[in-house]
Amino acid sequence: MTRHEQHTTAPGDRIPVSQKIAYGMGAVVTIVAVNSVVQLTSLVYVVGLGISAIWIGYAQALPRLWDAFIDPFLGNISDNSRSRFGRRIPFLVVGGLLIGVAFALLWTVPRDWSKEWMFAYFVVVSMFFYTVVPIFSIPHGALGLEMTEDYHEKTSLFAYASFIGNVGAFSLPWVYYLANRPIFGGDTVAGIKWVCLGMSVILTGAAFWCALVCKEGKLKQIRSQKKIPVMESFKTTYRNPTFIKLVVAFVLLIVGFQLVMGFGNFITIFYLFDGDTSRASTLMALNGTLWALVGIAGVFPMTWLSKRYGKRFTVLLSFFVIIGGNLLKIVCYNRDYPWLTFIPTICLSLGMVFCFSLVNSMIADICDEDEYATGVRREGIYFAVYNWWWKVAVSIASVLSGYLLRVTGFVETMATQTESTLFWIRFWEIGLPPILCAISAVLLFTYPLTEQRAYEIKALLAARKAPATSAGAA
Repeated sequence: MTRHEQHTTAPGDRIPVSQKIAYGMGAVVTIVAVNSVVQLTSLVYVVGLGISAIWIGYAQALPRLWDAFIDPFLGNISDNSRSRFGRRIPFLVVGGLLIGVAFALLWTVPRDWSKEWMFAYFVVVSMFFYTVVPIFSIPHGALGLEMTEDYHEKTSLFAYASFIGNVGAFSLPWVYYLANRPIFGGDTVAGIKWVCLGMSVILTGAAFWCALVCKEGKLKQIRSQKKIPVMESFKTTYRNPTFIKLVVAFVLLIVGFQLVMGFGNFITIFYLFDGDTSRASTLMALNGTLWALVGIAGVFPMTWLSKRYGKRFTVLLSFFVIIGGNLLKIVCYNRDYPWLTFIPTICLSLGMVFCFSLVNSMIADICDEDEYATGVRREGIYFAVYNWWWKVAVSIASVLSGYLLRVTGFVETMATQTESTLFWIRFWEIGLPPILCAISAVLLFTYPLTEQRAYEIKALLAARKAPATSAGAA
């Protein structure tokens, strides 16, 4: 399709800016809460409290497996909900409140307990946290898939979500920095506890904002749709080859980085700064802020490229940027010039914001394709199954990550690490993600749901609904 043949968004398909902003505030809840747990767990429980990295790997995997198990059921429950407040909004209110409570509890581990009991505390509370997160995140994701029927407006909505989510992500790198300030007496664990308590209040407020402003797009259509059993909906997603190809490509990308999750922090602390957590926290905060800034700015070229060349091209481009950025770490992990790490940070953030801003928009197109094939709207189950795939993969990768770290010779209780350990940590952190990312790129070369096909499906659906609408009016 040439540039002049591209479609424009009809006025009736446009989402009000106020709703796009509110939806973006909902994205802040999931992005900040989940990523904070991913990034802070090893720093609090492994570095701060001296608990085994292998233990923590299992502790992170178990809740994510449970989370993955309940996702399809929550997606199907949301799809089948017929409350007067909608299919999605009630879940956003309840889930947002519970996320604030669970997030605060994660960092209030009793310090006078033994390591075994602190580990048990983390397992129990993280199980609670990962139970309540999908109560919000699955209906929120499904809500975004149904707010418009337009190919480009879907991208615009998720671009807003990505932009605002990355603004919220500004808090992430500064949590560890703030926790290391003198006001907390050099006690990083206590510092993180108090900083995250304030964050929990903000997260709940953002969830309520999203719930009160956003409007569901398919309420009238759904009232006449029969309720679908969860297994029937679950099987339908696995019969959709377009969906399977998309999911496998993104799961491989996620797993590649999850297997070495936390390695970058250890490289900064023990390789670049020889165990000096105060200096390391400053660079980590700056890199995190740069990541968020690039993520915010990257939304604009992503939107332009998607409209100009399509979603598949833009995602493939993002994969190659990610591969190149990670390989740049070979020269950018430099003890004399630690600021060189800013270069791969820019590349990785840009690539990630491109692909993960577009994946939900692409799933929304797949939901339209599914409606054309089956006559049923089931955004919740599609979004849930996508999450199910990568959460199971992330759970397995979390366990393997602890063993991989142990293979490098890393010792949790040591203030410094050996040169051999630091080499192997860098080897895996630099080399593993690009390999899996390259496989993902190969898979998406034949992704079939183009802009032209998406608009063809939209027209066919409109033609199918027209007789029913006319009959109803008569």
